[in-house]
Amino acid sequence: MKLYRSGLNFQHDSHSRESGNLQKKQKNSNRIGIKGTLVICISFFLPACFVKKQSFYTNHDLKETFRYPILSEPPTLDWSKSTDTTSSLLIQNIMEGLTEYDFSKKHVQLKPALAARWTSTEDKKTWSFFLREDVLWTDGKKLSPNDFISAWERLLNPKTGSEYAYFLFPIKKAQEYNQGLIKDFKEVGVRIGDQGELIVELKKGLFYFPYLLTHPSTFPIRKDIINQKKSLWTSPQNIVTLGPYKLSRWDHDKALILTKNETYYGQKPSIKKVILYIIPDETTIMNLYSGGLLDIARPLLSRDLPFLKKRKDHYKNSSLSLYYYGFNVSADSLKNPKMRQAIAHAISREEIVQLLNRGDKVLKSWIPEGLFAYNPNLGLGFKPKKAKELIKQMGYSDTSKLPKIQIFYNSSTDHKMIAENIQSQLKKNIGLNVELNSQEWKTYLHRLKTKEVELFRLGWLADYPDPDNFMNLMASFSDNNHTGWKNKRFDKLILQAMTTEDGPQRKKLYDQAQKILLEEETAVFPIFTTVSHLLISPRIKNYPLNVMSYILFKNIEIVED
Repeated sequence: MKLYRSGLNFQHDSHSRESGNLQKKQKNSNRIGIKGTLVICISFFLPACFVKKQSFYTNHDLKETFRYPILSEPPTLDWSKSTDTTSSLLIQNIMEGLTEYDFSKKHVQLKPALAARWTSTEDKKTWSFFLREDVLWTDGKKLSPNDFISAWERLLNPKTGSEYAYFLFPIKKAQEYNQGLIKDFKEVGVRIGDQGELIVELKKGLFYFPYLLTHPSTFPIRKDIINQKKSLWTSPQNIVTLGPYKLSRWDHDKALILTKNETYYGQKPSIKKVILYIIPDETTIMNLYSGGLLDIARPLLSRDLPFLKKRKDHYKNSSLSLYYYGFNVSADSLKNPKMRQAIAHAISREEIVQLLNRGDKVLKSWIPEGLFAYNPNLGLGFKPKKAKELIKQMGYSDTSKLPKIQIFYNSSTDHKMIAENIQSQLKKNIGLNVELNSQEWKTYLHRLKTKEVELFRLGWLADYPDPDNFMNLMASFSDNNHTGWKNKRFDKLILQAMTTEDGPQRKKLYDQAQKILLEEETAVFPIFTTVSHLLISPRIKNYPLNVMSYILFKNIEIVED
């Protein structure tokens, strides 16, 4: 989803080769205590508001309640507009799409969701999706194929301003509609067939098109509810959904509560209530988990991992993801590609990964390991001498004359550690003075969109398991490209690769595109693929760990002694 999903705004979601559902019950011996100085008194360290309102955490039937921490308020629950992992987490549990991921096999596959089945023409240009007959919205209305037509028109409508509109650009005339070149949505290649099926016509054959339809931006909407309730349609009293859970309560900056959707078409969740507590501090999350007030502790601070890794309730998860720094190429200090290349050559990825000590995997390629066309030989490596040469070529024989640059990042202990390390490396290796600028998540997202940044931190977590999902992120038509960088050769190469089957030709296209992005123009600087760590209460069974970091609550079970 996504900027770590989405966002992939990669705040902290990720996964590992210890994938698959968590099946075995853990021992209770590690439930409360934490080694060494991590054993702390809840009432002493927790903020006063939490102490005064302990019932906020304890006044629930634990046999039917799952308690999960999130670091920030979801920016939006409007799935046509959301771009981050926090919003996606909520949306994926109250909504569903035509298809859903199946993580039970060695490689990620698809299984039916709202579509009972689908077919395609031999050239993969026309797809037909046959909807289930038993899907009801939470207000009792039956799901209609028109709900998808409405959703996709809204996603593509330029007035919506969706950053994920480009997801549907493979559809015939979808991009033209989004750009205002055509006004009638009926010209776009989406229609309802004689059997009530949803028929999608693509510009060119796309073998992985059904994978795109797992993404929240493609989920159906209730146009009548949105028209009636306007901007308030996502509030608990107004929102109408069809997933395994429904939004029952949203106490802003405190918690969101999901309850089991009794009209859900699939197997009903075993857990009746999910509480997502908004806790912006990792230490507070750890304290609450230690006191038995949370079922999950995540993210774990890097400094605590040496102790926590030894615990039986510790798990790790590797993901199809990347953590990167982006260059705002329109900023005066970063307009020259040589400056961007010098910065890239002056930063040791290995030093950052060793500092975090989480097991993250150094990444030079823009396509992460585990996906087709991953190439560890691409990208700019750590070469301080080369960086200094580039600085001199720019006319800075005196490094004191170098412009001061700001690093922007969203507030987090680990993000701060990385930014401080990069600040130190750039000063040491090329004499560049760097200021750090930390922002709260919503403010940070706004500054990215308005290009009020210079060098900035972001992450990307795969929306679908294909390199196209990472490469089109940096296309000129991608609203998730916050660098301001555009390159016609790059666009042409990735569009050609999009419709090419896996093989030598597709790999060659992606190699050429990555060279432009990472080496010739250096619009971004990938650092590592994330390995996340978390603690899972022994009373929780089947917690989802997978390479897509899809956290679906419907399969989780609670086991009480």
